[in-house]
Amino acid sequence: MERNIAKPSGMTAFILIWIGQIVSVLASSMSQFALTIWMYQQTESATAMGLLQVFFITPFLLMSPIAGVMVDRYNRKLMMMVSDLVAVIATGGVFILFASGRLEFWHLYIAAALNGIGNTFQWPAYSAAISTMIPKEQLGRANGLMSLIEAGPGVVAPLLAGALLPVISLTGILAVDVITFFFAVGALAFVHVPQPAQTEEGRKSQGSLLKEAGYGFRYIFSRPSLLGLQLIFFFGNLFAGIGNTVLAPMVLARTGQDSLIFGTVQAAGAAGAVLGGILMSAWGGFRRRVHGVLGGWIYAGILGTSILGLKFGLPVWLVGMVLGAPIVTALINGSNQAIWQSKVAPDLQGRVFSARRLIAWFTNPISPIIGGTLADFVLEPAMQSQGTLPNTFGWLVGTGPGAGMGLLLVLCGLGMSLVGLAGYFVPVVRNAEDLLADQDQTVGQFNTAPAD
Repeated sequence: MERNIAKPSGMTAFILIWIGQIVSVLASSMSQFALTIWMYQQTESATAMGLLQVFFITPFLLMSPIAGVMVDRYNRKLMMMVSDLVAVIATGGVFILFASGRLEFWHLYIAAALNGIGNTFQWPAYSAAISTMIPKEQLGRANGLMSLIEAGPGVVAPLLAGALLPVISLTGILAVDVITFFFAVGALAFVHVPQPAQTEEGRKSQGSLLKEAGYGFRYIFSRPSLLGLQLIFFFGNLFAGIGNTVLAPMVLARTGQDSLIFGTVQAAGAAGAVLGGILMSAWGGFRRRVHGVLGGWIYAGILGTSILGLKFGLPVWLVGMVLGAPIVTALINGSNQAIWQSKVAPDLQGRVFSARRLIAWFTNPISPIIGGTLADFVLEPAMQSQGTLPNTFGWLVGTGPGAGMGLLLVLCGLGMSLVGLAGYFVPVVRNAEDLLADQDQTVGQFNTAPAD
């Protein structure tokens, strides 16, 4: 007689998935670190390396609306597995090519594009699945744990990869990466991920692929509170992206290209992000989550970005990186994620979340261009000893190499804080949680899709 063994569900299932993902992401971060070194050895070109991000982000931007439709139409656990398997194909191909001595740097562009496609499906699928697995009161903690997947490997991966490279070489690190992908897929296969019940609005939104792909944007633009929250992230990300563009060159310019100091600053930022994820996981954020979003942007701008541009060097950089933006990022993203997961019906979240991220990430290709142009052609020349601005801002950011980029960081931080402050003056944003009813109270349910 067959026995039906119940699969883990709820928070237990979420923790198992989380463990599988963090192990896989750690291995992928090790591969990325090792491949970065290998690619620089092959090309000695910053432009060639920068193109990796272009090849990653372009398919993401192009395919996000379609990925959202797929996540809502089909089994979400299957979509999560597909995203992991696409990553296996990309990394496995790099592994085979390197092991056979045929890997060339342009192959990594193809791998980056495949990883971008996989990530396009992964984020909306995971975000939407969490809202069906976890009670809404626990969403803040769950999203805090998810932020650790992004932040944690940044601390450990370079150390592990640096220690393992001489022992098992790049071939071994790539092999470990491939194996851990199957570990992540196995964790998914082992647990129960509920499918969302179909709502009346979800039924009405059904149609052609193009109609459903545009639905997420129509949904957001028809709800001023959600659109307002997303515009907070659009403009906040614009200022943050400009600041991030000039941070590394500013540190290198002010330290005479001291790689040890630069590495210390990067490690401090990763440690701050991990600490923020741990705090968010334990605390869960403000009960009124909009304060986590708006207050977080204000805090991140002042203590996380503006402070980095000041003239005082490493001690202030460490404070800004550990106690500034990285530590509060989990609060900002986790609070915002919890609002959307609570207010958007689960069977709509794939399309809506894909559209939401596309709006927020639309600044990614723009920020480096603005930041680089302002730094190289405007502020850096103006902040040299013979420039036009030292008498005005020299007391704040100093003069000489890096001072113009420091001034740009100060201005970007103020911009980020003003974005958060502006949200408090816009009622549809400030009162978003009151104006938007919870998704489990407002929509009629028709049928429950089969579980996995």
